This record gives sequence, structure tokens and C-alpha cells, in this order.
Amino acid sequence: MRFDLVTLRLFVSTAELGGVTRAAASLHLVPAAASRRIRDLEEQLGIALFVRLPHGMALSDAGRTMLAHARSMLHAVERMQDDAAAFLHGGRGIVRIAACTSAVLQFLPDDIRACNAANANIHIDLQEMNSEGVVRAVQRGVADLGVYESSVGSVAMPTLHYRDDRLCVVTLGDHPLARDAANGQAVTIDSLLAHELIGLTEGASVTITLGRLAARAEKPLKMRIRVGSFDSMAAMIAAGIGVGLMPEAVAKLIANAPHFHHLPIADDWAARRFVLCHQPRQSLALAADSVISSLTGMPLAPR
Repeated sequence: MRFDLVTLRLFVSTAELGGVTRAAASLHLVPAAASRRIRDLEEQLGIALFVRLPHGMALSDAGRTMLAHARSMLHAVERMQDDAAAFLHGGRGIVRIAACTSAVLQFLPDDIRACNAANANIHIDLQEMNSEGVVRAVQRGVADLGVYESSVGSVAMPTLHYRDDRLCVVTLGDHPLARDAANGQAVTIDSLLAHELIGLTEGASVTITLGRLAARAEKPLKMRIRVGSFDSMAAMIAAGIGVGLMPEAVAKLIANAPHFHHLPIADDWAARRFVLCHQPRQSLALAADSVISSLTGMPLAPR
């Protein structure tokens, strides 16, 4: 099969805009020529990428799968262009890191600052997402390195230990869990599952952990609301909608108003481990070795 970048960009744009005419205009193509490119791509692949509708186009099931590959290929080309530009201007390249929110808030600001100080000619592009998204980004080649929470499970990539943290329960002072804690009762998974929880989006390690614990305890998970960030979680807790799980350091940073209470968790599951994963070293630029060593504090063996 032969692909050209214009056709790949057209495919992605058509999927995002819902029609080839709008996609053609965004890429300064003639609509008829753009339609022909899409048909040629479908013929090469042997599948229909779109369902033709009266007023637009929608991705087919196969098209949704192919879209992920097209985006990955375009990201790889952009990375190649960025790395070439960095070398052209005296740098050693760009290293793309995907990291979960907990790591971004707790660890990476100081670690990246130290990495920048030690490697002034290496540029870091940081992308924040949930733990499952981090693993997918590295697997697809969108990111060179990833930092995620280990409850996601094992991955078929090289990994190194990165950091550890511990979860706590954040609630208002008049909540039953806070009153129980004031009377010396520790928070356990059984006591936590008895109350309405504010969750994070699907794929976040906190949500994965709660789902597994609820299944193991054979109890329902009361999670009517899921939010995209710890800031939004704190807002929902402040409104009295439920309680939430946060890393202790994040709770001190975000939920630090007097009406919030941070309750320690007695169970072992509250202790978490963060992992740095990366693509095989032979496929990484040499600049990535320096960043991996800086973030983990572990020198890598020479290639």
C-alpha cells in the first residue's frame, strides 16, 4: 500500500468535520479531488472507511480503527519534523512524555525542571491524560515515554519504577465518614463503598481501583458522577454531592480549604506505584535516554 500525507490528513479531517467538502476546504483541496483521494484510500485498504449520509459522512467501525492508525502516523511525521528542526537549531531533539494527572501534579514539575537544567538542549513535550490513555499513547508511538499508575496492569513494553504515593478520602467535615474518623474509626473499603463517590473518567487509575475493589467486595459502586479532573472532583465534594479519592499530596494542593477533611485509609490498596514505560530503546532518539535517566535516577546501559 502507498500512503501520502495529504490523503492521511484529509482522512482525519473528514472524520473530525463529518464531511469531505469541509475537510477539502480546510486543506485547500478541490472537493472532487478530495473525494477521489478518499475513494482511492478505501480501495487500497479494501474496506469502507465512511458511511455516506444525506448530509455528511460518518466513520464506519473499520474507519474508527483506521483513524487511530492515521493519527499515529501523522504524529510520527510531526515528531520527525520537530526533531529535525531541533537538530537544525543546535538541539538534540524533542522527547514526548504522556503522563497521568496524578504524576503531573505531584512529581513531574520538579523532575522536568531538573531534567531541563541538566539537558538544556533537549525539549520535552508533556501530554496529560489518564493512565490507560498513557499506555495507549506509548504503544501507538504518539509518545516516547509514559508515566502511569500500575493498577492499569502489566504492559508489553519496557518499564521502570518511577514514584509512589498514597490515596486519601476527601470529604466535608459534616460527612459521616469525617465524623467516624473523628471518633477514631479508620476508613476502609467497606465504609467507603457505603457512600456516594465522585469518580474520575473511565480509564483513570482511581476509577479502575474502585471498580476492582467493589467487585471483590461484591458491593455496588455508587458513582453517579464522573469528572475529568481533581479540581472538578473538589468542586463536587464542596457541593455535598459525594466524597472522593485523591492522592494525599494532590488533596493538600487542591482541596486545602478549611471545609475539606482529608481522611487516611487503613487498607493496603491506598498505596500506589507509578511506572515509567517507553518504546524499545532502539526505536528512541538518544535524547530519550537522558530523559529516562533523569526522571528515574537510574543510568541506562550504553546502546
